Amino acid sequence: MYRYIGNKTKLLSPILDTVHNIIGDEGTVADVMAGTGQVSKALFENGYSVISSDIMTYTKFHLMTELCIKSEPVFSRLAEVNKISDSKYKDAIKYLNQLQPIEGFFYKEYSPDGKPLNGSKPRKYFTTENAKKIDAIREAINRWTSSNQITELEEALLKHSLIMSVNDVASISGTYGYFLSKFTKSALEPIELKSYNFTENHKRNTCTIRQGYAEELSKSITADLCYIDPPYMKRQYAANYHILETLAVGDSPTDLIGKSGLRNWWYEYSDFCTKTKGLQAFGKIFENMDCNNFLISYNEDGLFSIETLKDFFSKYGTVDVDIIDYQRFRSNQSSLPHNINEYLITVRR
Repeated sequence: MYRYIGNKTKLLSPILDTVHNIIGDEGTVADVMAGTGQVSKALFENGYSVISSDIMTYTKFHLMTELCIKSEPVFSRLAEVNKISDSKYKDAIKYLNQLQPIEGFFYKEYSPDGKPLNGSKPRKYFTTENAKKIDAIREAINRWTSSNQITELEEALLKHSLIMSVNDVASISGTYGYFLSKFTKSALEPIELKSYNFTENHKRNTCTIRQGYAEELSKSITADLCYIDPPYMKRQYAANYHILETLAVGDSPTDLIGKSGLRNWWYEYSDFCTKTKGLQAFGKIFENMDCNNFLISYNEDGLFSIETLKDFFSKYGTVDVDIIDYQRFRSNQSSLPHNINEYLITVRR
């Protein structure tokens, strides 16, 4: 389950329609803030070649899994798991699920029985048993990675599965910015990795995965259309999903900050989350990329009004706006209205 701010799954149809209206039924689309990868995946499945990127490491593994793995990997190097079924991948998932829990980093930092290194009170992101199981699974994946027993794609697949399973049992209201005071019903369930369902793609389109800031990567991208889905508000993704980033990176930071146990995330800070730098960040993408068509998702809760965006974007081309009535992302107990105006903004040179 994806529990991410701004997940565009419900907007896929109008996004695909707009892309088709602009460049037809084939071409290269750059998705430079790809997040969960659902827009990139939909574009790829509809025949477009995709250049998909994001600053976050956990997103890179989502993208690699959703776009690059066209059939089940064979895990041929993985000597630690003996093939007992017709699939060494499924055997690896079974092996990880059957590991004995250990008292590692997640137990110490993110469970009620742990003892955070910075002296904070125990945190309740996960039950003690689930935190210990997470420790065991991530230690095994890290060991396989460092010993070269799995390929980069196989690492991505296993970490994607781990992150999705962690999302299922995290005791949070919507993001990982803080934990709930009482465990939710789903958080009390035992964590279990699930096998990924592979979809064969025999089309001749290509996919490229990159990690980095959109403003910087845009200098080396050539595309028929660029899709931009930036953060809308001051909330930084790197801070709100710090635990998922730790799972993806595979480290055990010793300098966690505050009661919530944030890792150092400033190297993944986004200028799009600030009024002082957000518009300039858009401008860098427009100026740097070899592309004549841009499609931007935004909504009425964003830092910038639609009038401000239209005025700024008009410096770079002809601007059109489609307004879509959309069900907003809401954390538990939120008093915000259910619906919100979502904007699809096109800029054509």
